[in-house]
Amino acid sequence: MARSERLLALLQLLRRHRHPVSGATLADELGVSIRTLYRDIATLQAQGADIEGEPGVGYVLRPGFMLPPLMFSQSELEALMLGFRWVQKFADMPMTKAASDALAKISAVLPAELRDELENTALLVGPRRVVDAEVVDLVLLRSAIRRERKLRLAYADAAATFTDRVVWPVALGYFEETRMLVAWCEARNDFRHFRTDRMREITLLESRYPRRRAQLLKDWRTQDSMRRQPEGGQSGA
Repeated sequence: MARSERLLALLQLLRRHRHPVSGATLADELGVSIRTLYRDIATLQAQGADIEGEPGVGYVLRPGFMLPPLMFSQSELEALMLGFRWVQKFADMPMTKAASDALAKISAVLPAELRDELENTALLVGPRRVVDAEVVDLVLLRSAIRRERKLRLAYADAAATFTDRVVWPVALGYFEETRMLVAWCEARNDFRHFRTDRMREITLLESRYPRRRAQLLKDWRTQDSMRRQPEGGQSGA
């Protein structure tokens, strides 16, 4: 077990005990010597962990403590880095910048050994085959989703037929070659999927839609799951 993972495991052990637990018990559960256990506790305390106790008495971690630098295992760091790299490659520019800023914040508080693991992970994301084709601002779409506000869309379907829709935006899906808005369409009285590269104009309306987004998202997932049954069905704008 890597030292960073052992320190995280030690924190998890301490969280499970409400009362002081002896160093011998902790060392036995971790499979390390008592001297190594004492060094690990000293390391955690130096990192800011509110661990009280001493040899022969026992140790306890005060409730509510979170230690960001040690909250990730090596596999979790790899998953995070892979996710960041995917966003940097396939998301729109504001989201890409947000991912880079978030990664910098996480990297800044990691111990040196974990920072090296994060930056040198061998998990890569392949090249993007298409360039951004949107003429609308995806920041506005995401804002409408968060604020549960209606949107007016000037939209072109696959046959280049233009329609004007009022929709309730629910979610924004990112794919390798396109992005898709999931929304309740007032004209269709049903959920529809709108490709962002076919949107010619979007207007954020003042009115909120009458149902909570969380419930709409749940309903869409249920409906989408049913449509994926063997008998099938089609969804589209």
